[in-house]
Amino acid sequence: MTDPATLPYRPNVGAALFNRVGQILIARRAGHQASFTHPWQLPQGGIDAGEDPRTAVLRELGEEIGTTEAAIIGEIPDWITYDFPPDIAARLGNRHRGQRQRWFALRFTGTDAMIRLDADPNPEFIDWRWADLATIPALAVPFKRHIYERIARDFAAFATPQGD
Repeated sequence: MTDPATLPYRPNVGAALFNRVGQILIARRAGHQASFTHPWQLPQGGIDAGEDPRTAVLRELGEEIGTTEAAIIGEIPDWITYDFPPDIAARLGNRHRGQRQRWFALRFTGTDAMIRLDADPNPEFIDWRWADLATIPALAVPFKRHIYERIARDFAAFATPQGD
């Protein structure tokens, strides 16, 4: 058996999507993950080989929530990592230790009707809502909580109402 500590981290991006009143989009996982005790999360996904993280975050928004109506307004400049719990690592084929993420703050420029979780035939999420940024660490699965605490701290300036 491979020692998990020797496996690479999967490159990944995360999206903290803020609406005009300063709330953040959270989404509830589909499938078996919907039954987790912490099914809510922010959109995130892998970076393709050679892909720029800024391009990847917009692509992932399109794939996961059905819209790219957003503008990047900030980012956490360093990579943040988390390790997969053993059961998740096994379900994913034990190819990665966890994920190495670059997080972006984005301002949603569309309307709520443009968020289409059903745009993908195999949706990642089954529900979504706007939430206060300060609430997201408590919603995160424990192995990602340190990341959500960092997002809440580093992106607090974006959680404010915007003028029209």
